[in-house]
Amino acid sequence: MDDLISRRLHVDDLLLQALREDIPTEDVTTNAVMQESQRARVTLIAKQTGVIAGLDVFFRVFFLLDETAEMEAKVKDGDRINEGDVLAEIRANGRALLSGERTALNLLQRMSGIATHTRRLVDLLSGTGIMLLDTRKTTPLLRILEKYAVKVGGGANHRFGLSDGILLKDNHIAAAGGVGEAVARARAYAPFVRKIEVEVETLTMVEEALAATADIIMLDNMDDETMKKAVALIAGRAKVECSGNVTEERISRLSEIGVDYISCGALTHSSPILDMTLKHLVLL
Repeated sequence: MDDLISRRLHVDDLLLQALREDIPTEDVTTNAVMQESQRARVTLIAKQTGVIAGLDVFFRVFFLLDETAEMEAKVKDGDRINEGDVLAEIRANGRALLSGERTALNLLQRMSGIATHTRRLVDLLSGTGIMLLDTRKTTPLLRILEKYAVKVGGGANHRFGLSDGILLKDNHIAAAGGVGEAVARARAYAPFVRKIEVEVETLTMVEEALAATADIIMLDNMDDETMKKAVALIAGRAKVECSGNVTEERISRLSEIGVDYISCGALTHSSPILDMTLKHLVLL
């Protein structure tokens, strides 16, 4: 996510909102201890082992506070990092470093936590050909950053938003009066290039989705045995996605059932942060 892309995708607006949240009027502590502007240097250090994601976003926070800010990165997004590693040095107005520290770290830690969790699951799926997907269960306004972090971790993005694809869930099906009618309405409304995905919870619903010629069938919150029966029933007539209760302990079993995709909301709603710190501030 380089500087140009971040601006094109309006990440700057998001970062400015985050800074305004943390600095409503002034940073009274920094202004008290640094009454004159002076350039400074600070070091980014890993406190945990994992996968880093969001370095450009991290640096952009400081750049928005001081356009003379510079960063010398020792690693790049997607690299595995270890506790104690020096990851980067940032030089900028000391006030900008102090005022932007928490916002920059919050975003970097959040994104790196998602990338770390994703990489663990992707590694467990290595060699299976199954694609690990995220969901729309993201933090409001942070979706672009969280989904980027999933990709850095080796996963793939499902829909970014509701305009991107058709996914008929339980309430859509209820509103239409059944699986067949929901698929028929979606196919009549959408351009022919759109695929139709249907969320199903029972084997009867699987049969209805197949009869309606759905392109992708999502097996939602099924137990392993029911899922095996569903995959056998589908028999290659549609792509198969499974979702619900995707954990590190269960994912190996899921990989043997024969699905094409595994979607995991926990990547973006439950990943713990990857802890990092800014230390050793030196006035230049």
